[in-house]
Amino acid sequence: MDFITGETLYIDKPLEWTSFDVVKRIRGVLLHRLHRKKIKVGHAGTLDPLATGVMIVVTGRSTKLIESLQAGVKEYVATIQLGATTPSFDLETEIDATYPTEHITRQAVEDVLPRFIGRIEQVPPAFSACKVDGHRAYNMARKGKEVELKPKILVIDSIDIEDFDTECMTLRLRIVCSKGTYIRALARDIGEALGSGGHLIGLRRTRVGDVGIDECLTVDQAVELIRTTDIVIPDEEQDRTD
Repeated sequence: MDFITGETLYIDKPLEWTSFDVVKRIRGVLLHRLHRKKIKVGHAGTLDPLATGVMIVVTGRSTKLIESLQAGVKEYVATIQLGATTPSFDLETEIDATYPTEHITRQAVEDVLPRFIGRIEQVPPAFSACKVDGHRAYNMARKGKEVELKPKILVIDSIDIEDFDTECMTLRLRIVCSKGTYIRALARDIGEALGSGGHLIGLRRTRVGDVGIDECLTVDQAVELIRTTDIVIPDEEQDRTD
């Protein structure tokens, strides 16, 4: 493998790791293996710490492909808790309000989901990397500051119900969508559309473009691959490793 000229790794991001944690781990192992002080490593599409699944990591000159790679259609399996909300729309923050759910049936869910399919406007979460006056929204939100974000246009190709537990009021959906879709915000909006509340309690990205979860390595497997595979070092790099 030629990590300097450029390679692409498909990683199954672990729970509670940030996307940067994954990049940092891969970069560290590469630097050690190549005996270098610097190497470009990036990723195509951020995943929240509480999400798992497909993450594309690129090295060397392949980092130039990041924009095109992250433009690919995404597929997620999302679990939504109906009847309660949190400020972050997921489990990062505590429940701040509860709502009735007795009126919510599977048919009610099936009736509202089409509203979110196609070209739609979505207001990003305050706990997001969007910038407001040059500052990250999540930094402002965590300090208790009010954050106003403008709606963004995005495309959701499909939303399918995988499971609906009427006793626990948990809804599991398979979602195919464009870059820039906040599934946490979709959980919020579906809860509101059902005349209740909702927040995300589980998220797994199962596809980015043509890359499926079955093609991904764990972080440990990627590390082992880098440590044991034959690595090509371009002629101009030889002096750095002697």
